[in-house]
Amino acid sequence: MPYDHRKLLALPLALTACAALAACGGGSATQATRTADAKATGAVPAGPPRTVLPLTGRTVVIDPGHNPGNFRHSREINQKVDIGSGRKECDTTGTSTGAGYTEAAFTLDVSHRLRDLLEAQGAEVVLTHDADRPFGPCIDERARTGNAARADAVVSVHADGSATGNRGFHVILPARVRAGAADTTKIVGPSRILGEDIARHFARATGTAPANYLGSGTGLDIRDDLGGLNLSTVPKVFVECGNMRDPKDAALLTDAAWRQKAARGIADGIRTYLKG
Repeated sequence: MPYDHRKLLALPLALTACAALAACGGGSATQATRTADAKATGAVPAGPPRTVLPLTGRTVVIDPGHNPGNFRHSREINQKVDIGSGRKECDTTGTSTGAGYTEAAFTLDVSHRLRDLLEAQGAEVVLTHDADRPFGPCIDERARTGNAARADAVVSVHADGSATGNRGFHVILPARVRAGAADTTKIVGPSRILGEDIARHFARATGTAPANYLGSGTGLDIRDDLGGLNLSTVPKVFVECGNMRDPKDAALLTDAAWRQKAARGIADGIRTYLKG
């Protein structure tokens, strides 16, 4: 076949254009080969690092004190259960403000707010109940829920029913109890640290003072007669957020904005404890 001199002259120009295209990232054969190889091996270009939330991998059990339906099931909740150091009622109705705002309604509201705050920080949150049962659970079952979840921390949310003039919050810590099914030996120390962290942050978030009627101004109280603490095998405390029978405390407890502050204080205390 005779040579076409026009094709021979065009060849250097084509090679120059091809090299220029490759240098500008214009889809060279080498680039295409690399892309194909990456797809074949399953390699994916690294993206921005994923944000790890502070409480990722931690489990917190929230125990809303009492149940709105308890008052309709007095026979059931009056049945006594073993709490290690003795026997005590399955549960109680809880207290209320003078205007009828119940402790059960308060604890459930604060527990929901607390759950949302903790989940936003990556924690897995378990509630012992969500008013989704007629009454209870009993205090021994509440303890078992935290134990079964192998919770890093358990907080039981309450409000007190003391005399008028008694004001402020307090955190109840487990005493050293070793009797029957109860053995708090391993949780006394960590529970105290959890309680101290919550008390400090609760005061800061709500602007309220520790109870003026127990705890010698520390906001901490140690008890050996609560089944929810005696039967726990994981760090656990009760938070009494205020006194529902005192009008000034009741005004706080019935205020939604204050309840959000209370939940924030508890959440901050739990986070401080879990982060060490």
